[in-house]
Amino acid sequence: MSVDVAISVRGVTKTYAEGSAGTPALNGVSLDIRRGELTLMMGPSGSGKTTLLSIMGCILRPSAGTVMVAGQDVTHLDEGKMPAVRLKHIGFVFQGFNLFPTLTAGENVELSLELKGFKPSQAKSEARHLMEIVGLGDKYNEFPRNLSGGQKQRVAVARAVAGSPEVILADEPTAALDSHSGRTVLDVLRQLARQQQRAVVVVTHDNRILEFGDRMIRIEDGLIAAQ
Repeated sequence: MSVDVAISVRGVTKTYAEGSAGTPALNGVSLDIRRGELTLMMGPSGSGKTTLLSIMGCILRPSAGTVMVAGQDVTHLDEGKMPAVRLKHIGFVFQGFNLFPTLTAGENVELSLELKGFKPSQAKSEARHLMEIVGLGDKYNEFPRNLSGGQKQRVAVARAVAGSPEVILADEPTAALDSHSGRTVLDVLRQLARQQQRAVVVVTHDNRILEFGDRMIRIEDGLIAAQ
């Protein structure tokens, strides 16, 4: 596995349910996700994009094939060890933001850092730094209810990159945002990929953000149709 490859997927198949009624969501997918690149993953609904993202994020297991994350084969890793792999190597950004409403924006980021072993004082200092990186240093003490959709998503990005995971996986991060906010979020993700050598994968239907991708992978019917 090359040093610039953060995730390697080989011959991955995922079938939901068993027997003759089994529905294949992925059918022998192979690809590498490289550090320093923002990869867009596109395709129609039901094509297998989110299933593949979930397998790369160690949320789902493949029915067949192998998955390597940061040089570690996680295909058959004990279930109890999977959360530690996610915590160390992978940051997630979701369409629905998933911020804790009773915590301030900064505290949402602090919590992620504390879960990764940072002491409270270290977590606060690093969270302030991350909020500055995403352009929200002045919103540290605001609660999510007082933030716009674009601002909430940038807080979610700050939380995802807390603790310096090699991989950021984003599932439809611009779907709930207006064009300007979506571009701002993608610009932040692109800068993280290029300046901090993160491997960033964005599942999207949003043709407005095509220019931000270093690479585009199109998935149709559980197969890579083009890249």
